[in-house]
Amino acid sequence: MANPFAQRHNAPVALITITVMLGMIMAIIDSTIVNVALNTIAGNLGASIDEVSWVATGYILSNVCVMPLNGWLTAYLGRKNFYAASLALFTVASFLCGTANSIVLLVIYRVIQGIGGGALQPTAQALLFETYPPEKRGAAMAIFGLGAMVGPAVGPTLGGYIVDNATWPLIFFINIPIGIIAFIMTMMFIPNPKYIEKPKAGIDWTGLGLLVAGLAALQYVLERGEHDEWFSSNTIVILSIVAAITIPLFLWKMLRDKHPLVDLHVFRFRSFSIGQVIGVITGFGLFGTALILPLFFQTILNLTAFDTGLALLPGALSTAVSMVIIGRILNKVDARLSIAFGMFVFAWSTWWLGSLNTEAGYWQVFWPRLVQGFGLGFLFVPLSTVTLSDIPRGELAGATGVNTLIRQLGGSFGIAILTTLLTHQTAVAWNVLASGITQTHGYSVGVLTQLVAQQSAMIAYIYLFRLTAIIFVIAIPLVFLLRVKPKPDDGTAMTQALAAE
Repeated sequence: MANPFAQRHNAPVALITITVMLGMIMAIIDSTIVNVALNTIAGNLGASIDEVSWVATGYILSNVCVMPLNGWLTAYLGRKNFYAASLALFTVASFLCGTANSIVLLVIYRVIQGIGGGALQPTAQALLFETYPPEKRGAAMAIFGLGAMVGPAVGPTLGGYIVDNATWPLIFFINIPIGIIAFIMTMMFIPNPKYIEKPKAGIDWTGLGLLVAGLAALQYVLERGEHDEWFSSNTIVILSIVAAITIPLFLWKMLRDKHPLVDLHVFRFRSFSIGQVIGVITGFGLFGTALILPLFFQTILNLTAFDTGLALLPGALSTAVSMVIIGRILNKVDARLSIAFGMFVFAWSTWWLGSLNTEAGYWQVFWPRLVQGFGLGFLFVPLSTVTLSDIPRGELAGATGVNTLIRQLGGSFGIAILTTLLTHQTAVAWNVLASGITQTHGYSVGVLTQLVAQQSAMIAYIYLFRLTAIIFVIAIPLVFLLRVKPKPDDGTAMTQALAAE
């Protein structure tokens, strides 16, 4: 009897695409879906808000430690086995998360889940990039971008619906059927390329230890710094020192090793290196605004959680539309112009958000969010395509891992910087406004205090929105340092391009 899970040689591109997107979207949604359930989980498991926050933090910490190992693990285990193992680990951990009866167990299971999830996004990007021919890689990155950009917008909405209408374990249990289907399809359709060679050296335990210690310490500092009042906390000070020592040592070791755990030589390609700088900036804007926008909608505009989801939805939908558009035309236009256009539109939209006031309603928010999402599609798709365009196939898995990690770290820096500035600017505005009040004008002290607090926060949000816009505009000239390959004009040129890879 034939094995139903046997490898289908030369599987259709559509089936490979569906396979990797199932896993990637599952992992991305899971990184945000849990956030709206934290209060409920804390109540059910008898945990404090500080303790339950580790459900989200633990997942991200393990994520970032796995991402740069993507190339080495792909080579060591084989692409299909590595992707299947990641799916299996993620799915089993999802089941365990849903059955956890204590906060300690839930955090442990989330860390395990993050180890599996951290590999799914960069592996999916590498698979899509090399499965599609060069002239269709813009479309491939548009498909990837739909999951990477729209997934985080869907997560909180879906999580909120589940928590309101069912029980919190369901946010983990829904991964199980998706994970099983993706695992079966991986075993059937994902190829094991022969050009990926198994590492000649064994496991570099020293390098692995430096990597995990450095990234985990750095991510913890970025995640918890504002909460712990930065360097007034001994933990933050110690972990900052750990990161400052271990990360440079790791980089130095990787550059000297003949068979490095993380191949940093991909930075020899100019477009990849410039792409990482732009990736940090875009990560700053994307992740940072993704955090402060819901806070702004709920604390300043007094929108409900459901209305906040509706306010964020236009951006996700317009991103999907713009990604489809650029995916179709990218092979006909200069990708740098599209990236610059996307960055400018994003900057315009955040500046526009900075013109709102405390009386703004849904429709005043709708249009800048629609514009912002539209710009992201024109930015993300060509940036991903150009950044990876020069990378040889054998180095692609490692390059996508590094690329995903740097974008994640850029987002973490963005969140850390913007939340710190939000607190600082609110305090500055409070001092200025409060010092200017000399009469109550019939208002009670409580009402005046509330009004001053609201206006102080509004001033701080305006500052953050416009700062983000300025940073994006200043970064636009970097785009034109990217190297864009000449576009093939006939079948012969395309054959030569494929042969060169």
